[in-house]
Amino acid sequence: MNSEMALIAAAKRGSVLAFTELVARYRIGLLRFLVTRTASFADAEDALQDTLINAFRYIKSYDARWRFSTWLYRIAINNAAGIRVADTEALGDLCDEESDPLEQCIAASERENLWISARRVLSDEVYTAMWLRYAEDMSVNDIAAVLGRSVSWTKVNLLRARQQLDAAIAGTKNAEVSKAYG
Repeated sequence: MNSEMALIAAAKRGSVLAFTELVARYRIGLLRFLVTRTASFADAEDALQDTLINAFRYIKSYDARWRFSTWLYRIAINNAAGIRVADTEALGDLCDEESDPLEQCIAASERENLWISARRVLSDEVYTAMWLRYAEDMSVNDIAAVLGRSVSWTKVNLLRARQQLDAAIAGTKNAEVSKAYG
């Protein structure tokens, strides 16, 4: 397996093979991210294809001061701009195929419920920050770079988003308990 920087250098020289190997590392994560930003799985696949085409087209402009993943996610956000998400039902399509099917269904259901709640209560930009942090495991610095925001803004909004989500989930649970004991 080649190092990322070697693959980037080869891709900048025009190597399609190097570029293919490079983006293969990020394809599933990008698709998972785009599913949360678009109305359907098909729209997410289209946005992914556009992202990869644009990344290949502009690979020579990539600046090594930034992580490659940060650059790719910035392109993905630009490609998904203006496309509203209906819900996150397509997230279940991206489960780990090697785990137990029952565990897979339970985990997918819990994940979907969390992200559906997040989608409902958070702004697009804050939802994106949460997704990049907790689904894609990006650093706060990288999230700030992807969103074009300061590190301070990113930290504060991640904290506020967690608090909003906690309150929304607690409110839903309280409503369910009240309904059950009517």
